[in-house]
Amino acid sequence: MKIDIFNHIFPKIFYDKMMQVNPDLEDIGKRSREVPVIYDLDARFKVMDMFDDYAQVICLASPPIELLAGPDVTPDLAKAANDGMAEYVAKYPDRFPGFIASLPMNNPPACVEEIDRSIKDLKAVGVQVFTNVNGAPLDLPELKPLFERMNEHDLPIWIHPARTAKFPDYLTEGKSEYEIWWTFGWPYETSVAMARLVFGGYFDAYPNLKIITHHMGGMIPYFEGRVGPGWDQLGARTTDEDLSVHLKKLKKPHLEYFKGFYADTALFGSVSGTKCGLDFFGADNVLFASDSPFDPEKGPGYIRETIKLLDALPIDESDRQKIYEGNARRLLKI
Repeated sequence: MKIDIFNHIFPKIFYDKMMQVNPDLEDIGKRSREVPVIYDLDARFKVMDMFDDYAQVICLASPPIELLAGPDVTPDLAKAANDGMAEYVAKYPDRFPGFIASLPMNNPPACVEEIDRSIKDLKAVGVQVFTNVNGAPLDLPELKPLFERMNEHDLPIWIHPARTAKFPDYLTEGKSEYEIWWTFGWPYETSVAMARLVFGGYFDAYPNLKIITHHMGGMIPYFEGRVGPGWDQLGARTTDEDLSVHLKKLKKPHLEYFKGFYADTALFGSVSGTKCGLDFFGADNVLFASDSPFDPEKGPGYIRETIKLLDALPIDESDRQKIYEGNARRLLKI
């Protein structure tokens, strides 16, 4: 069995509400609306049937719910999304062995309530958050109850990158050019979120915390030298404060925390990127994901290329089985 752990969908009940609340969302919102597999189950099943022994764990696509509406509206949007995905899982358990709950991140109290409701009542296998909350970092004090609650539930948090064209490439400009905000901005977003959680001591405070990073951990594996030995000198480049204290507060060398993240294989068929990430995180911490259905074919392309890549990797069959299925069953408890 191949369990694809990061696939995007808009349940009809949520899609209808989203179109009422914010029908003209730009950039990634436009992209999501143009992919029928996002909201059409028949189209999705045709794609899935191209592959043997294949199932999808489903979650919402971008944009983040908190980008759609204010804190008075997002709790209802999250409930609609999670109710819709839970219905799909119940109706098609062989195709969808689980769903990842969405949260109203701009309403922290409702966020924690929705975690409990989704996991306890709807049987979600974890939750999805984005790398920032309308531009604010994930390590804000008001968001700590989210991490505390997921530590208690002992289920993973999926981190999806978020950035739009409104984030300029240079401070002198008003917007990002050439979709640089996506190509380079998203891996950067993921890496920054990971670093903030590591140096913020989240893994020491919450020992059961499990975080799955999209797109093989962003930039972290490739920049292992800068992340490891480079950050051993944390504070050496800063004159107005003593940053070295943050290394001293950690219970382990900081690089060990970065290697403790989980990462998925949604790299659009990149062989070298997959090898780099697998070498960094190890087979026990890498999970099969295709990022369906955002390929140029709007469905099968990324699935096909990712399976082709993983099947050809020169690794032990036991490790391949972990990536395809074993790690997902262990972490998601399915």
